[in-house]
Amino acid sequence: MNRTRTRSLGRGRSALTVLVAVVVTVVGVLLGCAPTVSRSADEKPRAAPVPTSASVPPPAPAPAPTPVPRPRTAELDIPSIGVRDLRVVPYEGTTDDPAGTRIQDRGVAASPYGKRGGVGPGDIGNYLVTAHRLSAGGPLRDLPAVDVGDRVFVTAGREVYEYRITETRTTSFRSARSLAEQRAAVPGAPGDKPTRAVITLSTCATPEDNAAGNYWRDAQGNPEHRIDKIGVLVAVRPA
Repeated sequence: MNRTRTRSLGRGRSALTVLVAVVVTVVGVLLGCAPTVSRSADEKPRAAPVPTSASVPPPAPAPAPTPVPRPRTAELDIPSIGVRDLRVVPYEGTTDDPAGTRIQDRGVAASPYGKRGGVGPGDIGNYLVTAHRLSAGGPLRDLPAVDVGDRVFVTAGREVYEYRITETRTTSFRSARSLAEQRAAVPGAPGDKPTRAVITLSTCATPEDNAAGNYWRDAQGNPEHRIDKIGVLVAVRPA
């Protein structure tokens, strides 16, 4: 009798346990909760998968540097000293470097542009124009005579840019600071942001240096000093 009763109680408890488990599962589903999965003490959690090189996207390529647009070839007129239709050839470089000197040796003017200074005709910044004073026909032989207020005209494409001379500067090829001031976007102020279009007309001071007993020359044969005439853009008109 007692054994029968014990078996009945065991079966009743088992059925009750199953019923409770079913109820918990149903409630969990209704509430959106997943049932907890029990692990044995010896069972270890699975490690997260290690990404392989095939699953890692390659880094994006660095953008290519934007090329500096080449300014237009131009013609220079300085009425006060009789300069007419002097061809100005742009090149990527800096004032009076080997490439610029080769252009000047052809009897024309050279205009550097690019990362080391220089812009095109009428552009915001410093439009640098260099030419020989004594050799190759001496197209800028009389540049020292240009005075404040004199007009300079640059024809490029279908436009004429009129500049007015505002000052004279002297550049020393033996001074990094002096060269930086000549080539700066704002003449005389390296690092300043330009807000207007200016022109720098530059030629050698060979007679003046020789008269002072200064016979120093650089690798291109340039004397120490350059004479620079600075002008600002005052008008633009159709050619």
